[in-house]
Amino acid sequence: MPPAAEAVCAEDETVGDEPGGEERRRFAVLRAPAAAALLTAALLCLATRLSRTYPFGPVTRNVVDLGQQYLPYHAYWRALLLGETHGDAFLNWNSGFGTNFLGDIGTYLSSPFDLLVVFFPADRVELALYVVTAVKITAAAAAMALLLLRLRPGPWPVAAVLGTDYALSGWTLNYGATVPMWLDGLVAFPLLCLVGEWARTGRRPVLGPLVVALAWIANFYTAYMATLGAAVVLAVRLLTAEETAGARQRLAGALRAARSVLIGIGLAAPLVVVVFLATKVADPTPETTFAPAPWTDVLARFLPATASVASPALFIGTPALALALTLPFNRAVAPRVRAGWTAAILLVTLSLQWEPTHLLWHAGASPNGIPYRQTFVLCGLLLIGAWFSAARGVPRPAALLAGTALLGALAWAARGSVDIDRWTFPAFGAAALLALVAVLLALGAQRKSTARVLPVLAVVLLVAAQAGEAAVTGKRIEEQQRAKVSWSPRVGPWHATAAAEVARADAWPRHRTDPGEVPGGNDVLLVGGQGADYYSSLTADVTSRTLASLGFGHYAKGRHPVTLDNPVADALFSIGTRLRSKPTEPVRQDAAPRATVTATTTPVPPLVTVRPPGRPATHPGDSAFARQERLLGADVYELPAPRRTGRTLTARCPAGSQVWFWAPEYKGTAALAGERPVSFDGKPPSVRAPMQALGTVPDSGAVRIDLGPEGKVRLPREPVGCLVRARLDSAVRELTATGATRVRATGHTVTAELPPGSKGVAVLASPRISGWRCAADEADARPARAYQGLVAVPLDGRASTVTCSFRPPGMRLGAAIGAAALLALAATGFLHRRRARR
Repeated sequence: MPPAAEAVCAEDETVGDEPGGEERRRFAVLRAPAAAALLTAALLCLATRLSRTYPFGPVTRNVVDLGQQYLPYHAYWRALLLGETHGDAFLNWNSGFGTNFLGDIGTYLSSPFDLLVVFFPADRVELALYVVTAVKITAAAAAMALLLLRLRPGPWPVAAVLGTDYALSGWTLNYGATVPMWLDGLVAFPLLCLVGEWARTGRRPVLGPLVVALAWIANFYTAYMATLGAAVVLAVRLLTAEETAGARQRLAGALRAARSVLIGIGLAAPLVVVVFLATKVADPTPETTFAPAPWTDVLARFLPATASVASPALFIGTPALALALTLPFNRAVAPRVRAGWTAAILLVTLSLQWEPTHLLWHAGASPNGIPYRQTFVLCGLLLIGAWFSAARGVPRPAALLAGTALLGALAWAARGSVDIDRWTFPAFGAAALLALVAVLLALGAQRKSTARVLPVLAVVLLVAAQAGEAAVTGKRIEEQQRAKVSWSPRVGPWHATAAAEVARADAWPRHRTDPGEVPGGNDVLLVGGQGADYYSSLTADVTSRTLASLGFGHYAKGRHPVTLDNPVADALFSIGTRLRSKPTEPVRQDAAPRATVTATTTPVPPLVTVRPPGRPATHPGDSAFARQERLLGADVYELPAPRRTGRTLTARCPAGSQVWFWAPEYKGTAALAGERPVSFDGKPPSVRAPMQALGTVPDSGAVRIDLGPEGKVRLPREPVGCLVRARLDSAVRELTATGATRVRATGHTVTAELPPGSKGVAVLASPRISGWRCAADEADARPARAYQGLVAVPLDGRASTVTCSFRPPGMRLGAAIGAAALLALAATGFLHRRRARR
């Protein structure tokens, strides 16, 4: 063992007996987390700089959901915390015409780290999100370094490097950095392992459940995976640690751990139950059948600079992986410890590839998209194995040779994988060479006790090897993601102009202001306003189906409805002001977008309208045009039966009417004779194209629509509707005259004053999602009715007001569970103190 390492271990074991030794020991333990955090932050920033990515370069980092979900959500979260939104923690008025925001908070924003956004100005939300991401990753490094030293004393520099390896694993760089909510699970895993250690040794019975609760509140999805991983670690510790050598001690430790987990989850229940029930009514995604990745690809993911969403991201750095592979052969480690950790790592590795255990890791449902979201747990286990092999010094030559042979065999077997990058083997070879030199220096220091500089050089080379690989891997993964997946541009002048126009035109709750299309998705969360655009895992099935039936488009298999620039839809949802943007230059990855933004205001009915008794005489059928008319209560379209010849549609409509084309599954162009082609982007089931205007019917009344030359043409039975504007204007005037005379809206409540004698149904222009309760006048509030998918209240002619309020389902149940857990925590603390006094 190198002299420096021996000194560190000796210090950890003896300073507690000296005067002031406890303070020195605590300082020694804190050095590793602090060093791990600093090294991680530096390497993360270096990788960002090497890839020329914001904030250290001009290129956007907003790939896939990072730009479409997390960036807009954090912008809205900042505005909500500072009191700058119309909604509150219960209801988001901006998105989806009214959505359950407490569920979104619990899914995307409940991490304590997300509160950092309030310290940044509104036009620096991208920087805020990067800082939040970096802080989570550095916290994970510190937590892992602390855990390693708690599991076994050893040289703190090695613990710091291994903590950095955990935080900058392939999972983090490939998945977590672009899905920031999952990073809370990365932090949670070592913390929950610490909770297991406290339970095993009978310490901190109150702090343990609080840590569990914080982990589950921050992100219950990855906290669930981290809890399973911590259970694996606890099981190995109970079976291998000397403190739990007897069956009674093992059982007591397991029961204490179970108590901590149950109380902690109970404390998190007020939020977790709300999210859980929201997922039950969310728009369902198509069922996914798990298909294990080829083992060649799995092995390749242990190597640097590999990226894929179809295989587990297992890179932890070549030196750390080599140390982990020496564990089974390291005779300096007790046999049962070697056997326990080796078995745990192998079983967890196999569990990634077996469907029953795959479903167990993902709470019973195979996820869409990335199927290996639990991989951070295996990365942590590998690093724990590396620590046990290196904590008492450099493994002996026989173990090193065996581990190196395994490493070489792994790299050789992975050479044909499609995930191998041109940087993979050069980075692997350089890191392996530096690690080899570091080992030789450390072994030389064991023979020459006077060569105190050699251990320092060994640690420096180890840091250089890990740092170089992590930086190269981070750089290449970001570059590959930008080249292969969808991306959004940086927030820039386009968004700022749209936000200024929305603020100027906002008239909520007299009517809505829709910002239209702004690059990035979830536009209203970025720039304000109240529109249909909304992207969440909790998008209600009611919202998705209602909007799709009215001609709105969507992405993400229905969970991302988008705006519909259609005057009938504007009337239905009281969109009085609509913004339209025209880019002044192409949208690029390396520049902030710019556009000219114009606002148009038109008369629309109020947010609450009244439909008289009886069924309106409108077009029958299930086309979006007929459904719009039924909800509007007026016949405003002419619906011809177009004649199709090849890729041409012909029909006749009233002269001067506006031709609308509805083809949700069509991908291609459609052009009215004499007009410019309009693009449609249907790709079922993922993408549904919205209806669009093609132009004005000429004086002859002849309508000819030419479809693009490529792809199959799948059209609904009634794809063409000709809007007669005079009829729509008349319907708007009628709904305005009979609708609410005044509408007041607070965070999650709407109150409307109605004309005297109103009969029929009062309709609130918001999808009837679970949680709405309404009442007429002073009557008791009851679950809201539905009218063509919108919130409705029956009227008997006597009510002068209606009030509708939204409360996220599950709040009462969650509060009851949380209160019971709080009592259990108090009882646990009381009994522990009582036993301590005895």
